[in-house]
Amino acid sequence: MSRTRPSLTLTLLQAREAAMAFFRPALNEHGLTEQQWRVIRILNQHKEVEVYRLAELACILKPSMTGVLNRMIRDGYVIKRKSDTDQRRVHVRLTEKGENAFAAMKEDMERNYQRIQDQFGKDKMQELLQLLNEFKKINP
Repeated sequence: MSRTRPSLTLTLLQAREAAMAFFRPALNEHGLTEQQWRVIRILNQHKEVEVYRLAELACILKPSMTGVLNRMIRDGYVIKRKSDTDQRRVHVRLTEKGENAFAAMKEDMERNYQRIQDQFGKDKMQELLQLLNEFKKINP
């Protein structure tokens, strides 16, 4: 009888859920979804990003990104602007409220990263991140 191979995709999803258990309480406390936090974090880092690139960086499907951004615009976290050179391209950046949301959550998020590292170990955390970054580079 052949044994079934362990599921890489299921294990990755389960690991993601284990990690998110540390962060969800802070997100809920600040009234943000996981997707909104990813957008805020990316825009804080990159300042302004085209919508299609933001969707890629945040791992949000483009049709879903439209809804996420519309809610974030409505709530005052981000603004969109058309490209100066190509009106079909739309750029997104944080508003002052979005920048303040990042600043308010930064310490909570860092504390949670530290809690994970304290339990998992600094060397193992660095190794895991290195392996995952290498894995992202393989071609299907």
